[in-house]
Amino acid sequence: MNPTPPTVWTPAMTHDLWVGLGVLTAGLVLALEKRRRGVEDERVWVLVALAVAFGGIGARLGTWLQHATLTANDSAVVHWMYGNRSILGGLAFAYVAVLIGKRLLRMRWRTGALFAPAVAAGMAVGRIGCLLTEVPGTPTTLPWGVTVTSTSDAAAWGVPIGATLHPSFVYEIGFHLLALAALWVARDRLADPADLFTLYVTAYALFRFAVEPVRGNEVAWLGLTRPQLVLALTIPLLTWRSVIAIRRRETGAAHDPAMAP
Repeated sequence: MNPTPPTVWTPAMTHDLWVGLGVLTAGLVLALEKRRRGVEDERVWVLVALAVAFGGIGARLGTWLQHATLTANDSAVVHWMYGNRSILGGLAFAYVAVLIGKRLLRMRWRTGALFAPAVAAGMAVGRIGCLLTEVPGTPTTLPWGVTVTSTSDAAAWGVPIGATLHPSFVYEIGFHLLALAALWVARDRLADPADLFTLYVTAYALFRFAVEPVRGNEVAWLGLTRPQLVLALTIPLLTWRSVIAIRRRETGAAHDPAMAP
């Protein structure tokens, strides 16, 4: 009788583990904020389930259509199994899923105050999986760069052993932690706390556009990567929405009927 071969722990498993921990962290933070704000509407958890499910789909399919010629792209099945993941695609799908879910559930109050700190905390934890398994970034001479010491990593990343790379995912983890702290401080200072999510997403879009040059993603057009091209279209709208949020006047508790004053 042949012995059962041992299970090999792969980088994908490490990545998925941290993504799962990120989802759990986000759920915990949302539950704490839901309790603090006195929100009794349990339909929120239906929105969370929709965000997680469709966020996962968006992350997997967000990088699928990389070529204008459709036949040049991998099949949907192949890309689903082996393709790159896109956090921007995941966020976009999750956001749309929440909007549709609120419409179907006839939820007329804004949920951004609950989701903003939860997403920031979840992203900070989930990005640790990317830090441990993906290419850190482009070459750098900065003293905090990551030195490549593994032959397998050097071969997979196309760099020589001893090369020093930008720790781009450390930058992103730091951003989300700072954003979480800022959201925590400002969570009761806006006219409508739900605008916290708009401000957070706008700040992340600006940060992601700025950090892209050290991520090492492929340049697609006009010296910009595909994420930058997408962000170039969305940042003006997000900035406009953020200006409205900052200038919004206090309207009382009526805008969030499910929240305790």
